[in-house]
Amino acid sequence: GSGKQFVSWIHRDDLVELFVRALKEPKKYAGVVNGTAPVPTTMDGLCEAVAKATDRPNWLPVPGLALRALLGEGATVVLDGQKVLPTRTRELGFEFKYENVEEALEAIVAK
Repeated sequence: GSGKQFVSWIHRDDLVELFVRALKEPKKYAGVVNGTAPVPTTMDGLCEAVAKATDRPNWLPVPGLALRALLGEGATVVLDGQKVLPTRTRELGFEFKYENVEEALEAIVAK
């Protein structure tokens, strides 16, 4: 892909906390609540952040044709991207521990 497509992501600790809150207050969290970090990144940004956090070189781009052959219709999600924001999640008062992908990856690698 081009690398410019957006990728929505969330650190597992934030997702677990969101699930716990939804289970404790099901009426408050009824309906659609996006479990995604408030700062989406691009595929290029994600690859750069992973490379930096793991002290490894950035991955080579994968041609769209190869992704389609490998993932079939699922390649659309990767190639077109998704920019999902947690608007309602924030309105419910949820505070993210990891708002950007760099902080999240640093925490994962540090464990």
